[in-house]
Amino acid sequence: MQIAVVLFDRFTALDAVGPYETLGRLPDARTVFVAEQTGPVRTDTGNLALVADLTLAEVPRPDIVVVPGGPGQTAQMDNEVLLEWLRAADATSTWTTSVCTGSLLLAAAGLLRGRRATSHWLALDSLKPFGAEPTGERVVTDGKYVTAAGVSSGIDMGLTLLGRIAGDEHAQAVQLLTEYDPQPPYDAGSPRKAPAHLVERAREASRFIPS
Repeated sequence: MQIAVVLFDRFTALDAVGPYETLGRLPDARTVFVAEQTGPVRTDTGNLALVADLTLAEVPRPDIVVVPGGPGQTAQMDNEVLLEWLRAADATSTWTTSVCTGSLLLAAAGLLRGRRATSHWLALDSLKPFGAEPTGERVVTDGKYVTAAGVSSGIDMGLTLLGRIAGDEHAQAVQLLTEYDPQPPYDAGSPRKAPAHLVERAREASRFIPS
């Protein structure tokens, strides 16, 4: 099984690394990082890079597609090289997945029309113009499409899909070995729980315009 994690300039690191650490533990699976060109691809901070060992063209038929999000997603929304690859890869993939605003790229490729999907809470409304049905759930499965909400939820998405493919016990073993046992010091991880002034500040700074 081949898992292709898409990289583009200014993606968010955990969007890609979370699924890599979970889905990448599928038995007999090979995870590859792909981009338009091979070489290091910088994250949104500019301080970290992941290396794309293969180009998109060299990975035409992955079994699982993982599309991260991040500030760089905006510049990719009309990148026909990437969008056409997503359409072609999706035609034969077993699972097509995204984390955070990566779902907007799936939507821009026309893959989420008429489907339920999620994204970062600030970006949910941006799914509507593409014919997707946005939901605030942390992980959404609609057919072979599995979308995750913001950043850290990519770990949950990876475990969810891991359980579907390899069974609950294997997914539980991976959760145990990675010691994924969230006990955050604050209960402010969603706009429903965070202090209202922090939510408003995030909205004001967001590149997404609320409807």
